[in-house]
Amino acid sequence: MTQTTNRLFDDFAKLMTDAAGAADGLKRETEALFRGQAEKFLRDMNVVSREDFDAVRDMAQKARQENEALAARVAQLEAQIAKLTTQGGSMS
Repeated sequence: MTQTTNRLFDDFAKLMTDAAGAADGLKRETEALFRGQAEKFLRDMNVVSREDFDAVRDMAQKARQENEALAARVAQLEAQIAKLTTQGGSMS
């Protein structure tokens, strides 16, 4: 009886080990399937990558800074034109 009990426990332990291995394999397959479906969904949605987003954000920030610098330069030139126009008008 003792030998039969030990064999029963050994068979049960082997069964549990096999079940754990199968569950782990199923988990990996499920994760891979889900990851593949998520990537396909994102590709179909035309979602931009983080690297592309960062590059475009940096370009927009640089363009904004250049625009602000040009606006300041235009304001300075307009002030100079107004000053010259005022000086020229008083001389006549």
